[in-house]
Amino acid sequence: MFRFNSSSAALKSSFLLLSFLVLFSCNNENKKQMPPQKIKVVNVIQKEIPIYQTYVGQVYGYKDIPIRARVDGYLMGIHFSEGRHVKKGQLLYTVDPQPYQAKVAESMSQLAKAKTEMVRAENELNRIQPLAEMNAVSQSDLDAAKATYEAAQASVEAAQASLRLTKINLGYTRIKSPIAGLIGKSEAKVGEYVGKNPNPVILNTVSRIDTILVEFFITESEYLRFFRNRDLLKKWQETKKDDGLELILADGTIHKYRGRINFIDRNVDPTTGAILLQASFANPERLIRPGQYAKVKALVNVAENALIIPQRCVKELQGKYSVYVVNSENKIESRQLKVQGFYKDYYVISSGLKKEDKVVFEGIQKVQPGMVVAPETVKFESQVN
Repeated sequence: MFRFNSSSAALKSSFLLLSFLVLFSCNNENKKQMPPQKIKVVNVIQKEIPIYQTYVGQVYGYKDIPIRARVDGYLMGIHFSEGRHVKKGQLLYTVDPQPYQAKVAESMSQLAKAKTEMVRAENELNRIQPLAEMNAVSQSDLDAAKATYEAAQASVEAAQASLRLTKINLGYTRIKSPIAGLIGKSEAKVGEYVGKNPNPVILNTVSRIDTILVEFFITESEYLRFFRNRDLLKKWQETKKDDGLELILADGTIHKYRGRINFIDRNVDPTTGAILLQASFANPERLIRPGQYAKVKALVNVAENALIIPQRCVKELQGKYSVYVVNSENKIESRQLKVQGFYKDYYVISSGLKKEDKVVFEGIQKVQPGMVVAPETVKFESQVN
C-alpha cells in the first residue's frame, strides 16, 4: 500500500510539472505571435510660417490719474460710488473749508487795508505835486510822496495775490475728477485728516479704460531681430491681413480687439538686458481692468520652409522639448527639439526633426525608445483659425 501511494504521488508531480511546461511554452509562443501595437503618427509639415512669441505684460488704463488732496484738513465728505464711472469735473471729496474761508476773509481784510493806504498815499501825492511845481515844498518831499504811493500800490498788488492764493486753496477743498473714467476704492474715510503723511496722500485713482495699455519687456536680441525683420513682417501682415497684436487673457481666451505697439523705451535696462514696449488695445466693453496680467502675442519672424508639428505631440520638461519618432524600422526613437516659436496650435521646430520624420501623435504615454510599433499615419486638423 505504501509503495502504491508513493508511486502515485510521483506520477502526479510529474504530470503537474509537464502541464506547467506546456502552458509556459504556449504563453511564450503567444507572446511571440502578438502583433506590434498600432500607434497614430503624423508627418512633419514644411511650409512658410509666421513665428509668434508671447510676452507677459501688465495692464494699465489709457489714463490712470491719482486723486490727491492738494490742501490738508479733515475729510468732510465723499460724493461718489466706489468702483463706478465718474464724469469729468464731478465732485469727489470735500475737505473742511473753514480754515481756508478764514484765510480768505483775512486776505480780503489785508487787501482793503492796503487799498486804503494807497488812496491816502495818492491823495498826499496829489496835494504835494502842485506845491512842488510852485517850489512851495522841496523836491525831497515830492520824491517821498511818490515812493509812498508806489509802495502802497505794491502792497495792494501783494494783497491781491495773497487773496487769489487763499481762494485757490479754498477751491482745493472741493476735489473734482480731472477726467471721465472708472474710479476705484477710496483710500480715506470721512473724518480722517488728509493731505499730509502718514494719512493718505493719494485718495483714489480714476482710470480711462475704453482703451487700455499693456506694458511688456523683450530681450535685447529679440529687439534687434524684430527691428531687422520689420520690412518682412510688414509685408506678411499686409499680404495675410494680420492686423496686429493679440492679447491672451488670464483664462486663456483671446481679446477680440487687436492692438498696436505705440511706445518703445529709449534704452535697454542694463541690469536685465530688456527693453520696455507698450501696446494699446481697444476695450469698449471695459472688460479688462488696470492691474491685470495678460500675454501679448506678437509676430516676430516669418520662416521659409519651416518644420511644424502639433503641439500635443511635444513633451516639455523644465524648458526642454522632446518627441517620439518612428524610424524606418518602425522603432520608437526619442528626439530632443529646439523650438523656434509657435503657429496656431503647432510648434515651429528649428532642429531635431527632418521633413520625412513621422512623429507619434497619440499614445505618447504607451511607448518607449526601442519599442516596435505599427504606425498609422493620420492628418491633424488645427483647432485654431
